[in-house]
Amino acid sequence: MPISFDHKITWLHKINPSVKLVVLACLFVAVLFIHNPNVMVLFAIGPAILFLFFTGHPFKRILLFSIPFLLIFLSTSSSMILFGKGETTLFHWGLIDITVESLYRGMHLGFRAIIYAMLGLTFALTTSQVLLFYSLMQQLKLNPKYAYSFMAGIRLIPIMIEELTAIRYARMVRGIQNSYTVSGIFSSIKGYSIPLLSQSIRRAYRIAVSMEAKRFTDSRKRTYYYQLHFSRYDLLFIAYFGLFLLLVLTISGHYPLFPVVDVRSL
Repeated sequence: MPISFDHKITWLHKINPSVKLVVLACLFVAVLFIHNPNVMVLFAIGPAILFLFFTGHPFKRILLFSIPFLLIFLSTSSSMILFGKGETTLFHWGLIDITVESLYRGMHLGFRAIIYAMLGLTFALTTSQVLLFYSLMQQLKLNPKYAYSFMAGIRLIPIMIEELTAIRYARMVRGIQNSYTVSGIFSSIKGYSIPLLSQSIRRAYRIAVSMEAKRFTDSRKRTYYYQLHFSRYDLLFIAYFGLFLLLVLTISGHYPLFPVVDVRSL
């Protein structure tokens, strides 16, 4: 049974997956070289707008997806803020030593983590796995041999989850109790892993025979069921981040939220 969620189709879903992947990969690299907390904080607004309002998922589901990354944000920033080094002390109590430098560095690392999370979730929630690999083959000229291999592997994940659930129910029906001793844990691992491994080998063999029967080769000159092209939504996506980054640099230069500081010097 495939794992899917009901959602609305927005303009983010209509972007060519290759364009979306390349743009987000460039943003991932660009964020690494942002060392000004003013720029980092303001830039987080851009991915947040797309993530909260244009992924097409209900707001409650968005918040549920955000919980692990909010915890990462809090743990990353708070550990640096509470125990970082610096010269200008704001608060000191026992092992806790909050300084201006540690505060800036903690906020910088925390917002970097949350930006990565929002960009990654936006890509995952608005990109079809099948269309992604078709786009990689058509626009980025990825070898079909590798593209179809990755596609088959990803689509096997929900099937393996379903089989794992079936094995767990079968063990419960047969009265097999899980033991939390060392030997019991190894026995449970063996009871689950061997059936899953054997089923995966059989399924991989059937897929290989099926592809060979359909005369599948690694030739790049082939036809595709889905034909993907570039559209105005690709330009809109590129322009959105380009103009937003320009706006962030302008605002942070003229109206900084914090004193102008480079975290590399802290």
